[in-house]
Amino acid sequence: MQPPVQRRRLEPDQRRSEILAVARTLFGERTYSAVSVAEIAQEAGVARGLVNHYFGGKRQLYLEVVRRMLIVPASVAENLPRTTIEERISICVDRWLDVVERDKELWLSAIGAEAIGQDRDTEQILLEADEVATDHILQAAMMSDVVEGRTELRAMVRAYGSMLKAASREWLVRGALSRADLHVMLTRSVLHLLRDVFPAVRADS
Repeated sequence: MQPPVQRRRLEPDQRRSEILAVARTLFGERTYSAVSVAEIAQEAGVARGLVNHYFGGKRQLYLEVVRRMLIVPASVAENLPRTTIEERISICVDRWLDVVERDKELWLSAIGAEAIGQDRDTEQILLEADEVATDHILQAAMMSDVVEGRTELRAMVRAYGSMLKAASREWLVRGALSRADLHVMLTRSVLHLLRDVFPAVRADS
């Protein structure tokens, strides 16, 4: 038995963030079923009822952790230099790799979605994450304002996102690709998609 964590007075937003941080760590270390609300509460130094008050229960808390892991932060595509598209995409990919590497176990758990199974809520998070990631890529490529073929373009970038997730497993799980290998693969793949594949699809249309 671990000694109870001493409780501290925090503002509601701070307390909520602290509970999320603890849950993020625990769900990253173990499977969904192996983590309990009581353990999260103990590690966060709060009463179990407070966890339920802020998040409604373990499942809702896990979904929030997954959402925060899968939704690519705006910082990935913010303040990119006014330089070549190649350089902007390269920076964006490098920042994303930083995010994944920092929480690799949680990332793998989130993209696997085995913990609580595919349902309407997890599917909605995955769909939202795909759209946000697509926005970031098009922003980095300076193609956010594309109108002609916009539907096809976004569909292609979303498909690239599925490859990106599979490729991350080759890096983090199998070790078949290094981070440098993955950076080259992801950068050149999306550039090829935007510069060659998308125009070819438009021409065939």
